[in-house]
Amino acid sequence: MKNYTGYFNVLKHHCLAGASADIDAVMAELDNNTDLPTTRAIDFFLSLVDSEEGIKRIEYYLFNGSQIQRNYCTLLFARRNEWKLVNRAYEMGLVDKTQAYSR
Repeated sequence: MKNYTGYFNVLKHHCLAGASADIDAVMAELDNNTDLPTTRAIDFFLSLVDSEEGIKRIEYYLFNGSQIQRNYCTLLFARRNEWKLVNRAYEMGLVDKTQAYSR
């Protein structure tokens, strides 16, 4: 069984640090096999990223990541009211309407 406490502390640390490599490490955890507790934790911890470098790296994944990575990036930018990015990703067909406009 996964030690969620330690694992989540590592994810949180990466998001608080907010360097590109940290965001890469978090995004690497999002794939089709990611369990529900992990996706919920990543969704929450991404909101802790406040460095310009980290936000730019999340923006990179919004337009270049896998579908699940794009979905979580979309959720973050929607919560931050950064609709220009969300709208652009939607118009490019990178996320569907439900994902783009649900909070």
